[in-house]
Amino acid sequence: MTKYSSRYASSPEAVKKYDTQQLREEFLIDDLMQEDEVVLVYSHYDRYIAGSAVPVKGDLSLDTIDPLKAPYFLERRELGIINVGGSGSVVVEGTTYELGFKDALYIGSGNKEVIFKSDDSSNPAKFYLNSAPAHTTYPTKKVSLAEANKLQLGTMETANHRTVNQMIIGSVVTTCQLQMGMTELKPGSVWNTMPAHVHDRRMEVYFYLDIPENQAVCHFMGQPQETRHIWMNNHQAVISPPWSIHSGSGTSNYTFIWGMAGENLDYGDMDVCKITDLR
Repeated sequence: MTKYSSRYASSPEAVKKYDTQQLREEFLIDDLMQEDEVVLVYSHYDRYIAGSAVPVKGDLSLDTIDPLKAPYFLERRELGIINVGGSGSVVVEGTTYELGFKDALYIGSGNKEVIFKSDDSSNPAKFYLNSAPAHTTYPTKKVSLAEANKLQLGTMETANHRTVNQMIIGSVVTTCQLQMGMTELKPGSVWNTMPAHVHDRRMEVYFYLDIPENQAVCHFMGQPQETRHIWMNNHQAVISPPWSIHSGSGTSNYTFIWGMAGENLDYGDMDVCKITDLR
């Protein structure tokens, strides 16, 4: 079964006037990881799709949805997958790719059949999905967590000691515009993406995981001089417009998956905001 919803773009001037409920309705994705369902959110920021697939009682297929006006999902799209659950596999046009915990898979456009499977229904795979429009086809490629390009950033003194795992990114996988990776905060560190930044040429989606029970992450968004916050729980995602910062702080350490698309593939293309200039 496939469920989908659409989110339209909001201007920064409009968002200044949003209360907590409206802010969450526009940007928070809080219904992911539903058993035996494919859940998709179609954002009008760069036509980005974020979603999940959790096969328990049987396999799940990636079917097209009405907003795409396409005979199959990947006719004009590329797809990134990171498994945040038990071991499983993704079958792409008859070829099976085994994905363990935190392994990634890139699937190029033009692939008609994508099927999700779990190895053990008592510990199902939980596939987190990101998709962006694609102008050409690039080869499907698995990237294990061990194969990711790893960056060690931050310090314990500033509470942001972290490992950035670049997984679906130019130096590892060739894509049209989709980029994905995973940042793991070390014990004792809670801040992500600080100093904060914006990149007006790309939008982004953050997906939070590894949040301990009874803990939470406060995600910060908005223009640098007009910030807002959204409290988030485990396995929730948040849409970040190109005019918005995307940063967070947790009541414990945690992990988040970042995915982005837009005008370029330059990971370093960002406009950094001084911490003391944030409002």
